[in-house]
Amino acid sequence: MANQTTAYDPRTFKGLTFHDARRAFADGTDTPVAYLERCLDVVSAREPVVQAFAALNEAAARAAAEASAKRWKDGKPLSAIDGMPVGIKDLLETKDMPTQLGCAAFDGNFPKNDNAAVWALRQAGAVIFGKTVTAELGGNHPGPTTNPFDPARTAGGSSSGSAAAIGSAMMPAAIGTQVGGSIIRPAAYCGNFALKPSQGGIHRGERQATSMSTHGPHAACIEDMWQVAIEIASRTGGDPGYPGLMGPMTTPHPIRPERLLVLQTEGWAKLDAASISAFEQLMDNLQSAGVTLLRRDDHPWIESLEASITNATAICGMITAWENRWFQRNLVDRCPDGVSARTQATLAKAEAMTLDDYHALLLAREYTRTCHAALAPLADAAITLSCPGPAPLWPGDIPGKPLALRPTGDAVFNYPSSLIGAPVVTLPMMAVGGMPVGLQIMGQRGEDARMTGLARWINGHVDPVIVKA
Repeated sequence: MANQTTAYDPRTFKGLTFHDARRAFADGTDTPVAYLERCLDVVSAREPVVQAFAALNEAAARAAAEASAKRWKDGKPLSAIDGMPVGIKDLLETKDMPTQLGCAAFDGNFPKNDNAAVWALRQAGAVIFGKTVTAELGGNHPGPTTNPFDPARTAGGSSSGSAAAIGSAMMPAAIGTQVGGSIIRPAAYCGNFALKPSQGGIHRGERQATSMSTHGPHAACIEDMWQVAIEIASRTGGDPGYPGLMGPMTTPHPIRPERLLVLQTEGWAKLDAASISAFEQLMDNLQSAGVTLLRRDDHPWIESLEASITNATAICGMITAWENRWFQRNLVDRCPDGVSARTQATLAKAEAMTLDDYHALLLAREYTRTCHAALAPLADAAITLSCPGPAPLWPGDIPGKPLALRPTGDAVFNYPSSLIGAPVVTLPMMAVGGMPVGLQIMGQRGEDARMTGLARWINGHVDPVIVKA
């Protein structure tokens, strides 16, 4: 794919996949070494514009691919992802590459440890390929990454590099993280499949500071998405006190939904006409496939959930800001010139809060979780857009002008699932104006495998939608 604007079509676009390469590894017609070299060729061609990586370790990746090739030749692969090149968001520690968190204050930071998920991937034989760009500290101050379908647009955030690398076919899978919308939104902007697990579903390792953060995979297909998630979770378990993501060691079978709840969220008012048209056409396609759709006017419990998430953006943002404030205050005190004005402004808002403010936010979050749990008998899952339309244009901050509030796009459609701690799968089911727009399916906590099965059925049985801007 060339480094210029490329119209996206979900009916024809195919990223780089891995699950369908394993047979060739087993019969010797392909090897993990050759697969990796093809990835490196794409990186060489596309990275100068896309800028998905904060660091690459080609020597270590080649050594890991050679070890994997020997295991495949001997008929002893360590797992179904043995030999898979995987990118790691640069918030997570890696023993062989720096972890700089997209923040100038961490330039040169090299703790030489592996995050729990990274350790699990190595145990499964994956090839740790590079560190992908993150927005600063996982917040909303953007890194250099551009959208793989239009370099004038953002790739989203904060998992911008992970999403863009998959959308650019640089590798088959990458790890992202989410507190508000940092897995699902960039995945939707870049045409990825992605899983934001149930809260606590994948052990975060050293990343335990905030109550809503999760790790999850980006991939070019559902099979690779699930396989990466379950290979990690089966080795690390969940966060302390959580059972962790559970399910089959192969991709869950497709599950045909009977009834789905269509959520508007507070994001509906922010949608452009073309994105509304695309979504409603997709809803028509679901109904044509025999799925019953329920909306807020169809049941008072649905309306209760909609009402409870009216301020999800503010609730999520301030809970996370409060929980990050000690870390960020220490960082700013130590290195004030190494932290962006955006992050310092968020810190100032958090430090203006009181403990009672935080308690009120936690009560609001718990009420939303109660409203969502009550809906379990009504439908198989909830669906809505994964992002408020195509990735926005991002020319960069303009000197002398106020800082853009959301330079990596608006996470308004993602905050509800983060608030609830619910599992979400995003599917690349729409194109608006030649850019990807995702559909997300959200379940009850612990239903990660079920959401994957439902998403697999939708992806295989419902026609995607293309709308001109």
